[in-house]
Amino acid sequence: MTEFEFATAGRILVGPGRSAELPALLAGYGRRVLACTGASPDRHTGLLDGLDVRVFPAAGEPTVDLARAAVGAAREHGADVVVGLGGGSVIDTGKAVAMLLGNGGDPLDYLEVIGAGRPITRPSVPFVAVPTTAGTGAEVTANAVLAAPAHRVKVSLRAATMLPRAAVVDPLLTVSCPPSVTAASGMDALTQCLEPFVSPQASPLTDGLAREGLRRAAAGLRRAHANGQDVAARADMAVAALAGGMALANAKLGAVHGLAGVVGGTVAVPHGVACAVLLAPVMEANVAALPAGPAGDRALARYTEVAALLTGDPDAAVADGIAWVRQTAAQLSIPGLATFGLGPEHADQVAAQALRSSSMKGNPVALTAADLRAILARAA
Repeated sequence: MTEFEFATAGRILVGPGRSAELPALLAGYGRRVLACTGASPDRHTGLLDGLDVRVFPAAGEPTVDLARAAVGAAREHGADVVVGLGGGSVIDTGKAVAMLLGNGGDPLDYLEVIGAGRPITRPSVPFVAVPTTAGTGAEVTANAVLAAPAHRVKVSLRAATMLPRAAVVDPLLTVSCPPSVTAASGMDALTQCLEPFVSPQASPLTDGLAREGLRRAAAGLRRAHANGQDVAARADMAVAALAGGMALANAKLGAVHGLAGVVGGTVAVPHGVACAVLLAPVMEANVAALPAGPAGDRALARYTEVAALLTGDPDAAVADGIAWVRQTAAQLSIPGLATFGLGPEHADQVAAQALRSSSMKGNPVALTAADLRAILARAA
């Protein structure tokens, strides 16, 4: 039996209406709360009634400067517990704040690639994640992605101590998501179930989560996009995102995320949109590059199983799974990367940076810079 480890949030509360338990949950961790929210803080802050709260709106994707500002707000308030109430960007902001409150210093002291990369050795202050989108799975991951505009890249703060103390996953909080957000976040969730499933670092635990997440995404994504009030579809997507987050945190991702992180630092494209248009070309490139022999056969068998899970056809071939991904992206009106200004002139730089990404460690086969340039051209 292959050795493996598994880590996730300390407690996970799932189900419609579970967000009503948030005040009591937070009160068990501290007295003064910093609440990181989205650009419209009034949307869900009623969930925090009765608490001593400082609200910090985090509009857009988090940056190094935004993290610094949020830490400053937390210190001014004397916060001893942090909650992230929003999408993946909000939750990542909260995770970064909780880590910096516990460890001190500046984000650049700890950031990968562009920072000093210092180890994060002390526990974060208690952090609770409450996702209001079904996408990133950030509520159960051990990193926080920050954009560094000056470096045109997105990089991570990463440590096991950054796992949330608790995650509250209430699908009712996602019913107000507009179709475009549902589409982008849902394709991210799908990708984050698929990539760990074909990763060489997959384990029996992550396999079970990835399979369930793929089934749920196949059942719920198109329905949630068509009718945001479909609570069953929203619940499927909430579980898919949760399962994907737990899987990726323990089995890593792959070339889709290796490219998406760099693309997102180069042009202003939502992360989920980048994943959506990169997924089918990466699947094609990986299958074409798989070597003959056991490792290649294993990965090919995984892609065949993915096709069956997505299409519902036990006899589906890999090509059928790739076609399902393309058809879904088209049905969800996902635009290509050229819409956001990514052109051939960016290909060399994006490919070179993506090859250095930690996400590439989970790809089932080593891709070349030429492979990545070809993927980008097909995702345009």
